[in-house]
Amino acid sequence: MASIAGTLDVVQIRKDFPILSRKVHQKPLVYLDNAATSQKPQVVIDALTNYYQNYNANIHRGIHSLADEATSAYESTRRAIQTWINAEKPEEIIFTRGTTEGINLIAYSFSQINLAKGDEILISGLEHHSNIVPWQMACERHGAHLKVIPINTKGELDLSGLEELISERTKMVALIYVSNALGTINPVKDITEKAHKVGAKVLLDAAQAAPHFDLDVRDLDCDFLVFSGHKILGPTGIGILYGKEAELNHLPPYQGGGEMIAEVSFEHTTYNVLPYKFEAGTPNIADTIALKAAIEYMQTIGFDAIAQHENELLSYATRQLTAIDGLRLIGTAEKKASVASFVVEGVHHQDLGILLDQDGIAIRTGHHCAQPIMSQLGLKGTCRASFAFYNTLEEIEFFIHSLRKAISMLR
Repeated sequence: MASIAGTLDVVQIRKDFPILSRKVHQKPLVYLDNAATSQKPQVVIDALTNYYQNYNANIHRGIHSLADEATSAYESTRRAIQTWINAEKPEEIIFTRGTTEGINLIAYSFSQINLAKGDEILISGLEHHSNIVPWQMACERHGAHLKVIPINTKGELDLSGLEELISERTKMVALIYVSNALGTINPVKDITEKAHKVGAKVLLDAAQAAPHFDLDVRDLDCDFLVFSGHKILGPTGIGILYGKEAELNHLPPYQGGGEMIAEVSFEHTTYNVLPYKFEAGTPNIADTIALKAAIEYMQTIGFDAIAQHENELLSYATRQLTAIDGLRLIGTAEKKASVASFVVEGVHHQDLGILLDQDGIAIRTGHHCAQPIMSQLGLKGTCRASFAFYNTLEEIEFFIHSLRKAISMLR
């Protein structure tokens, strides 16, 4: 049996996640769908419960004790994220419902004042639908053009023509940091530098990067960055939009309502300062508070240790998968996060997913909200196993055993 010579006590870590001890179809759960959403440690569940049990109140405008406690906890999450991603100010952290809302916010507000007929938005061939459709909609509204960085057969960006793709007409480069479908890690820092040379702004979709390594927005020098809480051990329905202060101040609000205003009359409204200008209405208070517990938990584990463990899981799984007759890995980039996508000759990906579930193994099947990738590669979909730091080599061995059994049944 293989082993990992790392620093993580995974046996102990797994005890922090209640769901990992449950069974599915009378089999121990093997959860390999972490790119879709991560599981939650008890400290995150406790943070949610504690808010509702002990200081449930609306924030910012109340003068009573519960409102003060809730506001303090809510804003402490903003400061924790500012520190984690190395933002200059807490005001540069905007709370959203997730990556998708963050991208839609920027696509709408940015295009309102920056996009005109003939302008261009540049994305890549590796994008999730949430970083394609909002920009298509913006281009349709303003008569702009959407351009795409192509990919090669390994699932890497083909940057040979980048100089021609980025021009003075380029207003925004919206780029996925890590591919959810293939695990490819993109050279976002280099592309950002080239974009800034022509005056273009850069938005990074870090939904798949945030679970795997530290983020440093000042080192990346991106203008905007988005990610979701539920992929980094936090609750669903909470996400982060980072933006440079000057850029966010320049943009118009995305939604109107309470909190995002300074003064309102029937004749005129003046808007609030950052970050509240972009946080209309009662926010997702409980999940925002619990997100801090998730980030602190990951920081306690350590991102270097997380990366080392997940890289070893991916390496081991890759070796085992490539030894299966008729199985083809999809996405073989040199730099990858812990995602293994594959197809099996003569076997439908959904059939494999169903049979694996009967053994308690959760993987993802389909196009992974990345239909353009599948189209370019001539596929309808893939099987995707994605690993987190709480996964073990023993789970991968059981997954491979079950996969071989399922393939033999379907052929």
